[in-house]
Amino acid sequence: MSSIMTNASAMTALQTLKATNKNLAVTQNRVSTGYRVAQAADNAAYWSIATTMRSDNKALSTVQDSLGLGAATVDVAYTAMDKAKDYLDEIKTKLVAATAPGVDKSKIQLEIDELQNQLQSLADSASFSGTNWLSVDSSSSDYSATQSIVSSFTREADNTITLGKIDVELANFTLFDAATTGAGLLDQGAALAADGGLQDVAEAAGDGTNEAVVAPFSDVSAGFTLDEDDAIKFDLVYNGETTTITIDKAVVDTALSATDGNVASAAEMVTVLTKALQDAGFDTTAGTGDLTVAANGNAVEITHTGVTASDTLEIANSGTSDNGNFFGVSDIDISDVDDTTLQSYIDGVNLMLESVTSAASSLGAIKSRIDMQNDFVSNLMDAIDRGVSQLVDADMEEESTKLQALQVQQQLGIQALSIANSNSQMILSLFRG
Repeated sequence: MSSIMTNASAMTALQTLKATNKNLAVTQNRVSTGYRVAQAADNAAYWSIATTMRSDNKALSTVQDSLGLGAATVDVAYTAMDKAKDYLDEIKTKLVAATAPGVDKSKIQLEIDELQNQLQSLADSASFSGTNWLSVDSSSSDYSATQSIVSSFTREADNTITLGKIDVELANFTLFDAATTGAGLLDQGAALAADGGLQDVAEAAGDGTNEAVVAPFSDVSAGFTLDEDDAIKFDLVYNGETTTITIDKAVVDTALSATDGNVASAAEMVTVLTKALQDAGFDTTAGTGDLTVAANGNAVEITHTGVTASDTLEIANSGTSDNGNFFGVSDIDISDVDDTTLQSYIDGVNLMLESVTSAASSLGAIKSRIDMQNDFVSNLMDAIDRGVSQLVDADMEEESTKLQALQVQQQLGIQALSIANSNSQMILSLFRG
């Protein structure tokens, strides 16, 4: 049956053409934007994931900036630290030269003065963007003992954000601290809060019957703990000869088979002091050695094994330091010093040199870690971009093929609609006479 009211063929052709035009519009949009999912209406789930990951990538870009700033700060500190090591080498060389007979120490001191000034100037100028790790004032209200470098950005499964940080403890790298209780690597360390009652003791002598006895530690009942930078030192004058005794965390841990640097009682201090005397070359064998160590209540005593009047003991120059330095590099003045003091300067500068070398190594390790993290963040950003691309980018080869096919379908649809509409024209011929 033919009808002029309803053209079923034209209706079918029209619907097909509309569908083709709709698909063609989608494909043309993908070709023009490059995206398969350009807005939430295209695919809400993929669009949401892609939007979140793009936001995270922007955060990672900021992390890269933070790592770059941190790397620059570390690089400036390392450059200055490495040069400080060279200046300390020079000072040690001058001090060794001063031990030669007949040398004019005052002339050498002039050279040392310049090196001391250069060390301070170097530390003060090791600043990047207002940040200086080598010259600080720990008493300042805005001082922070820990500097943090943002190193990572992580989105957890519950969508909480975590920022990873590389923490830098300034105490490990500061050369000079302007605070009165400061303990820079080149400063004289502040006294320990607990030192077992360390004290100087006047000379004691044997009297033919009794040995000379001295008590360098008057009361160890409260105990004390030494960390890696702490040191206790005193001079033991044995029969007129002076030997420097040093107790640090390594001595404590070795003597007590521990790892915490803690001395809890007079009995433990006896063991520690015995080890320190042995390290200094004294024989502490009971009955036959040079010295014996014992507790007397809360005190710790050293006893000379000889009893004659010429057998003497004395404790002098007792001191403690919370960074191992008993003088600062700026305090060195050899213009008029004896050989013992000169040797103590050489030993002290050598310890400072070891500390600075260790600090420079640590800065190098931090710089290496920052570089590795920077490379990782860069690769991570690329990986996220690739992942987002898999979700939302259009396959241009596929879309190009679709576009051509749909254009052909569109032309055929128009032709089919034209044919369907022509059927109505054919009905008119039935009424022509």
